[in-house]
Amino acid sequence: MYPQTEIKASRMDVAGFAIRQSEPLMVEELSAEQEAEVMAFLCERPNYTFGMAGFIRANGLVSSQNRGSFYACRDKSGQLQGVALIGHYILIETRTDAAIEAFAHLAQNCRSAHMLLGEQEQVETFWDHYADGGQASRRYCRELLLEQSWPIVVRQAVPGLRLATLDDLDLVVPAHAQLAFDESGIDPLAADPDGFRQRCARRIEKGQTWVWVEEGRLMFKAEVITDTPEVVYLEGIWVDPAERGKGHGLRCMSQLSRELLKRTGSVCLLVNENFQAARRFYNKAGFKTVSYFDTIYLKADRPN
Repeated sequence: MYPQTEIKASRMDVAGFAIRQSEPLMVEELSAEQEAEVMAFLCERPNYTFGMAGFIRANGLVSSQNRGSFYACRDKSGQLQGVALIGHYILIETRTDAAIEAFAHLAQNCRSAHMLLGEQEQVETFWDHYADGGQASRRYCRELLLEQSWPIVVRQAVPGLRLATLDDLDLVVPAHAQLAFDESGIDPLAADPDGFRQRCARRIEKGQTWVWVEEGRLMFKAEVITDTPEVVYLEGIWVDPAERGKGHGLRCMSQLSRELLKRTGSVCLLVNENFQAARRFYNKAGFKTVSYFDTIYLKADRPN
C-alpha cells in the first residue's frame, strides 16, 4: 500500500461533480476483489473513462495484459476519490486535485511509462506535480473527443464489413503499426514486433477488430476498445490510402456505428487535432466534438 499522504484536496469540478475535500488521502494498489467498486466509479462518467473501463472489461482489474497496475485514492472514510492505471499507460480519473497529485507522485516511481492520456485539465494538473521527478516529455498531442449517437446517416452498405479472423492478422498488423507510428513517432514493429503482433492477435480473438477485405487487400479497419451499454470507444481506424476520398470509409463508419448503436448509447473516439483530414472525415461521418484530451508521450528511463 502506498503510504498515507497529508495532501489536502481542493475543490475540483468534474462533469457534474463539485467536491471539496480537506482530509488526508490514501493510495492503495487494487486487487481483483475490488473490480465491481472500481467499475461503478468509472461508470459514473462512461464517456470519459473508456480507457480504464476497456482494460478492466477486457482483462480484469489485475492482469499482465493491462501492462500496469490499478490504484485507488481514498478519503478517510474509504470512499473512492480517484482511480489510476500506472504502467505502460498512465490513465487517471479523479474527483479532487489532491487525488491527481497523489497519483502523480506515485507515477514518478514508474520509469518505463509510454504515454499519459486524460482530459485536458486533469493532465495539466497531473503534469504540474509529475514533471520535476518523472519521465521527460517526448511528444505532446491535443486530442478531440468525438461522439456519435442516433440518428445516423444511412449510406450504401458494405457487405464485406465483418469481424476479423486470425487469417487477417498479416493485413491488420502493418496497418495498425502505421497508425501507432503516425501518432506516437515510434514504430511498434521495430520496438516490440512480437509483442505488438500478439496484442493485435488477441484483439482479433476477442472479437474487437472489424475489417473490410477485398481480393486480399485491407480496405478498412477499426478496433472496438471499450464496449459497454453506455459507450463504445473506437481506435485504430484505418482506410487504404489508395482508396481514400472515395466514400468507402464513410460507408464503413456508418454501417459500423449503426451496428454498435444497437447495443450502446453512443460511439466515441479520439482524433489528434492536427490531423485535419481525419477530423474532416469524422465530421462527415456525423461525429461531434464533446471534450478535449491531452496525450503526452514519455521518454522511458528503461525498456518497457
